[in-house]
Amino acid sequence: MEARATASAGVDPREDELVAQAQEGNGFAFEELVRRYQQRVYAVARRIVRRHDLADDVVQEAFVRAHQHLSRFERGRPFGPWICRIAANLAVSQWRSPAARREEPLPEGHAETPSRAPDALQGVLDGEAGHVLSRALDALPAEQRAVFVLRTSEELSYKEIAEALSISEGTVMSRLFRARERLRAALLPYLGPALKRAGGRT
Repeated sequence: MEARATASAGVDPREDELVAQAQEGNGFAFEELVRRYQQRVYAVARRIVRRHDLADDVVQEAFVRAHQHLSRFERGRPFGPWICRIAANLAVSQWRSPAARREEPLPEGHAETPSRAPDALQGVLDGEAGHVLSRALDALPAEQRAVFVLRTSEELSYKEIAEALSISEGTVMSRLFRARERLRAALLPYLGPALKRAGGRT
């Protein structure tokens, strides 16, 4: 009955069982949770701190925090959003540290989530505009970048983002609006012509 209820709520029964075992002190179960979510957590951290070394630090600390507070995690809920919220909060704090202020350009071909844009725009987004977007993300304040990442990559609600970052929903909406405006302004010279070409093909 419990497994069926968990599955109906959109939670993997196997994952729920791993959480239960980890809460009881099973180290192997927690290691499996780490294995499942390490790359996803890294992606969230990297998009916020924009540096590999800092993202690695965030990932390690996020799982340490998760392990320390695992008893507070409510079974029957997905583990992924919870650990990603921890990582996002840590990433914002990490970005404020002196070490994060040292400039380090992102390497060519750095990993990002594949774009969901239509095929007509794919070439533009994967080309020069992709580099423009990367630079525009770099230029965002970490607080705006965190909100943008949690909303667009993790698809969290305003309420979930507010709880993760300990801010109000109004602040979430304000930061998200400002982030989107900055990114739109940076990409408009590239997306404008692309959208016109895509429209001409329909």
